[in-house]
Amino acid sequence: MVKYFCCAGLLKSNWDQVCVAFWQRYPNPYSNHVLTEDIIFREVTPTNCLISRRLLTKTSRAPRWMERYLPKHMASSAYIIEDSIVDPLKRTMTTLTWNISHARLMSVEERCEYQINPDNSSWTQIKREAWISSNIYGLSRAIQEFGLARFKNSVTKTMKGFEYHWWCIVGETPSRTLAETATERARETALAAKEKAKDLASQAHKKQYLLQPNPQLSLLPAQAALQLLCPLILLLQLLK
Repeated sequence: MVKYFCCAGLLKSNWDQVCVAFWQRYPNPYSNHVLTEDIIFREVTPTNCLISRRLLTKTSRAPRWMERYLPKHMASSAYIIEDSIVDPLKRTMTTLTWNISHARLMSVEERCEYQINPDNSSWTQIKREAWISSNIYGLSRAIQEFGLARFKNSVTKTMKGFEYHWWCIVGETPSRTLAETATERARETALAAKEKAKDLASQAHKKQYLLQPNPQLSLLPAQAALQLLCPLILLLQLLK
């Protein structure tokens, strides 16, 4: 089962400016999660198309319930491959991006096509497609939903980054950048706190579930319940 996502975007700048902004979009106030970018391959074809491959390193904080499936040294970062082809004659730029880290857990492939807007030649339209898949038995749907939500959030940041660099190209810096960045960080902090609360609630639910098979135990005071559980905990530690 694969999650498919498709959306269209519009940048109110011409195709040439968008291409320039594409190569200069890091760093920007909305890309704090992008740590490094390296061009590992580039060539010009006989038809004057520019083909490039870049390696990106990004922070990728997984939710707590997912971290158990990741190596500790890889749980907070991810490596991304980005292929691109720029056709100056057709005035199109196509990119294909996919993750090489955590691919066994979740695979995310993105294809974007940038071309001149047919209704306004001074604008650029973007068609963005994504395929999100996971083969983890019993968790694939949850992982795909998580991947889709994170991808949508990433799209929003990408568009803001484009707009920021477009303003820089024309010699102006948007006045709302600092305020939006602070708001974005506050929102991310709130989401992280919400996720932590969900994790604590899940752990509490599991503990409650473990106590449910014995109806008498749930009626005992907390101190008496702990006295009954302590010998069991010691026994489990001895059996390890």
